[in-house]
Amino acid sequence: MATSDELAQIDISTEEKDKLVAEVMRYALFKTHQNSGCPIKREELTQIITKNYRQRALPALVIKEAGDRLAATFGYEMRELQRTRATSTRSGRPSSQQPNQDAKSYVLVSKLDPEVYSKYVEDTERAHVSGFAFVVISIVHVAGGKISEEDLWRQLKRLGLNETDENHPVLGNNKQALELLVQQRYLLKEKIAGPEGHSMVYELAERALDESISSKLKEYISQVCKSINHNLRKI
Repeated sequence: MATSDELAQIDISTEEKDKLVAEVMRYALFKTHQNSGCPIKREELTQIITKNYRQRALPALVIKEAGDRLAATFGYEMRELQRTRATSTRSGRPSSQQPNQDAKSYVLVSKLDPEVYSKYVEDTERAHVSGFAFVVISIVHVAGGKISEEDLWRQLKRLGLNETDENHPVLGNNKQALELLVQQRYLLKEKIAGPEGHSMVYELAERALDESISSKLKEYISQVCKSINHNLRKI
């Protein structure tokens, strides 16, 4: 929390600062729910703060305190995402699918105990979305962290998910469901120039590489391998 000296230097009262913090918290919670967990650009939060204030140090102070209060009140970490690797095609030309460098953005990540989260927070009606994300991330992980669009859909088809299906009983439009994982920053989508023309490639992005998810992936894949080995011994 900002000290009285810090507020005095910025020339803003505690009440004004608290109001801005509350506005940023509300926006982050609403935006996360509205956009299915897609990242919130720092620019969006900054615009809320600078709409009526021009102090340069104010956005950083307010955003930090909003993150602290979200953690203390709701058990959410407002985690910063920033893609640092330049995205380009193998021919050296920038990809048309991703900018070379994304602006800073944030996602809300629950830090609650898994049992508490499952009982009081988790939306069971959206469990299929999390399941789809986990399956896709697992396929890309097993492929070495990168897979062509053609190969990814070939693997998903084995699970009954066709690229052309726009009316899946659970996911709806399958291609849009996959695109949502790109928007949520679980996957990075690139256009690659090859001898036979351009092709699309999916790669694990920041959120899929997070330790909390990668550790679950490794545990899941290990269990699958143990199950396969166990069944092979019976043959």
